[in-house]
Amino acid sequence: MNISTPQIAAYPHRTAGHCGSGAMRDLLDWAGLGFDGPPGEALVFGLSGGLSFQYIRSPGLQPPIYFVGRNADMELDLCRRLGIRVEARRTDDPAEGWQWLADSLDAGRPVLIHTDIAELPYLRVRLSNTRHSIVAVGYDRERGVAWLVDNDREPVQEVPLDALARARHSRGFPDPNRHATFPMTFPHRLPDLLPAARDAAAQVVRQMREGTGPLFDPDVLPAGAVSAGGLDGVRAFADDLARWPEHLDADTRAEAIRALPVFVEKAGTGGGLFRRLQSGFCEEVAQKTGAPGFVEAARAYGECADAWSRLAASAAGESPDFDAVRRAAGALPGAEEHALAALEQVLAP
Repeated sequence: MNISTPQIAAYPHRTAGHCGSGAMRDLLDWAGLGFDGPPGEALVFGLSGGLSFQYIRSPGLQPPIYFVGRNADMELDLCRRLGIRVEARRTDDPAEGWQWLADSLDAGRPVLIHTDIAELPYLRVRLSNTRHSIVAVGYDRERGVAWLVDNDREPVQEVPLDALARARHSRGFPDPNRHATFPMTFPHRLPDLLPAARDAAAQVVRQMREGTGPLFDPDVLPAGAVSAGGLDGVRAFADDLARWPEHLDADTRAEAIRALPVFVEKAGTGGGLFRRLQSGFCEEVAQKTGAPGFVEAARAYGECADAWSRLAASAAGESPDFDAVRRAAGALPGAEEHALAALEQVLAP
């Protein structure tokens, strides 16, 4: 879909599964960059090296659990890997934060920003997430509106500037976003695909083996919280879920179970969602380069995504069977280990 705004002409936008990979795909398309054509979301997600995992169960969260399937710096890592110059700017001064956005748009450059989904009027959600990545493509100070593109909406969204200011200066979960703005300068061409893909795969292996790059700092969680990352985080999630009857009352446990399908497939937190994107990345690299190992890695991550989707299915409906949910969660560590071992095979030259 192409749009025109006072600043950005013909910005290409398509809906996507995840905000970060969808926004970066659109920006690469706008810059005229890709590998034999505009990149798809799966390829962009995989090249970020962002696949990860972190599980949290914490007092005060509603629902009481959260898990996330990406690292903290996915968009920045993608820029580094593809030769895109990017600045990560943050400020507590609303005027300075607005000027960063306006300067990029006045120069004819769309700009990636972080927002809180709870403050974006077109989403109509109560859950706070201060790291929702969207792209600003225009504004009109006289009318008091900005134009934004979001992975979850096909039309361009016209948002009042005061609502955008609240969304960019939220103190919600997981932390203040401080008008985070990411101006980018794009190269004339992208690096060769295979070395970049192997470098991204190596990053995923490190993150999952070592539990590095968590999206949320576990040190800021309150006493009594449970948090773990990487493969250990998947094991901790499965083990902790089996003990939810010991730690959560019936109503809170039911709330946690109802949240599972959303976390797995929809909320940008990505068990099934992100593993399916990783599978698509491996499949596309195999098709474009013929490099050994990527076909098997694509298959293994497809199976891993299916295992997560079975968990989501077991938790759906009015009265889910907790034993079925527990069994589905128990299968996840093995599926993750198998997929990661397959990904390690693509690292050989």
